[in-house]
Amino acid sequence: MARLQPTPEIHDVVVISSGAGGGTVAHVLTGLGVQVTLLEAGPMLDPYRDFKEHQWPYDVDHRGANEDGSRYLNARSRSYFSTTSGGWELEGEPYTVGDGSEFQWFRSRVIGGRTNHYGRMSFRFSDYDFKPYDRDGLGTNWPIGYDDIAPYYDKAETLIGVTGSHEGIRSAPDGVFQDPPAPKAHELLIKAASERLGIPCIPNRRAILTRPLNGRPACHYCGQCGRGCRAASNYSSSQVQIFPALETGRLRILDQAMAREIVTDGNGKVTDVIYMDKRTRQERRLRCRVLVLAASACESARILLNSKTSEFPNGVANSSGVVGRFLMDTVGFGLSARVPSLEGLPRYNSDGAGGAHLYMPWWGWERQQRLGFPRGYHIEIGGGYGMPGIGSFARVARESGYGAGLKAQARREYGTSISFQGRGEMIPNNFTYCEIDPDTVDRWGIPVLRFHFKWSDYERDQARHMAETFRALIDTMGGVARGPSTRDASGISVGGSIIHEVGTARMGSTSRTSVLNGFCQTHDVDNLFVCDGASFVGNPDKNPTLTINALAWRASEYMAEEMQRGNL
Repeated sequence: MARLQPTPEIHDVVVISSGAGGGTVAHVLTGLGVQVTLLEAGPMLDPYRDFKEHQWPYDVDHRGANEDGSRYLNARSRSYFSTTSGGWELEGEPYTVGDGSEFQWFRSRVIGGRTNHYGRMSFRFSDYDFKPYDRDGLGTNWPIGYDDIAPYYDKAETLIGVTGSHEGIRSAPDGVFQDPPAPKAHELLIKAASERLGIPCIPNRRAILTRPLNGRPACHYCGQCGRGCRAASNYSSSQVQIFPALETGRLRILDQAMAREIVTDGNGKVTDVIYMDKRTRQERRLRCRVLVLAASACESARILLNSKTSEFPNGVANSSGVVGRFLMDTVGFGLSARVPSLEGLPRYNSDGAGGAHLYMPWWGWERQQRLGFPRGYHIEIGGGYGMPGIGSFARVARESGYGAGLKAQARREYGTSISFQGRGEMIPNNFTYCEIDPDTVDRWGIPVLRFHFKWSDYERDQARHMAETFRALIDTMGGVARGPSTRDASGISVGGSIIHEVGTARMGSTSRTSVLNGFCQTHDVDNLFVCDGASFVGNPDKNPTLTINALAWRASEYMAEEMQRGNL
């Protein structure tokens, strides 16, 4: 494949990828009058064509089963049903996993990336989360604090729309909220049980509208947010940020453009980005004044590590040697149960706003020393009479076979199941990282990532505490626990499976131990920024998307100011 000569055009800002970070950068910069060119590895998105929130599960080809009769809810069928373009495995785009490790890497190749179908849980990090080392001597403090980022949480929440209530919980900071939807019947039962155990249960904080905002209508409660939203009633960077940025006339999108490497000059400045045009299978170059990586924590690390020069033999902006290091995911553990008291209730629609209307923030900050593990977790809940999805009655079918017995058991148990999902903090460690696999390339000839992942006893003990807590909640409700199916003694999730991977190009105060400063600007290369989860120093129990939005907003304003001053 012959490389094409760079064009004489110099683009003001080139942004790689269009998810939460890239969408925010494009939105903020174009609003400030900056010309932006966005590279996206996947195709353009058409919500009316690509989103399937109103398709009945039984209308899916083969009712969700694969041609070979594989079980429901495997990786392939989930991807087909829930995403527009992406999945755990992408044809021709492999990754590898080191010996003794398990890791799953979900990628989304489409305008808006994973924001088109994620859970939309939107929690602020607390002051505790930004300065964890000061509390327990583990991990590393961020170079910024809560007060630095709070104004940008305000801006992000105001733009995207987040439900919630003001509770005054230090570990779960309040924000700019729309009114939360009312709790569902089974949630009231869970809330009563949690209060008996001294566990707070409060309105959930989700990027889903309960009143119109900026031309977007309120949610109509179809309950299918994971499959996109044609009405844009929930947050996705595609509909909320990128499409409006296009309307300014200051955003240009090059889709099907797979970034390969970054080119720097002798002065340590980015000059070009090389990408693969997937349509023509030719390499192309874009010259740029400023480059922003926002391709996701691992994909951004991959690009940096593949960009080797005489000045940066270990990858661009990697004088610290920590690009790819300190990879983190959220600790996950789940347990479901059948609650007999929910049997025989009148049938009603409880789809609601795309998931639970309540959640349990972490309640054990002040008891940390007595719990036997550091940091903490929040609890997400499920249940109700929502539209049955693919595989909803798989267990019933295995138990009852087919015919009248199957139908009777399905009717009896429908709506009686509840679930608890713990989402906890991982302490960064030296055994969990990604690197370039020297022996494997993808279909575009780009070297792929190899993952190494290891949970420590901190996380395993945390997962065991989740299990104990969930069983106590179930017992208090008079329920009967099911499972869980475990992968090890604690039932902890596989690394990467929660899809909250962060930390591969962490920020810090010095280039000796970090890649970025507090504005997501690389220490080594002034005109290179990383505005995705790679910048994270820690991975608190909160879902990362809202913090990615806030950090990218802050970085964008700084970027625009520095460009105005002639420093970039």
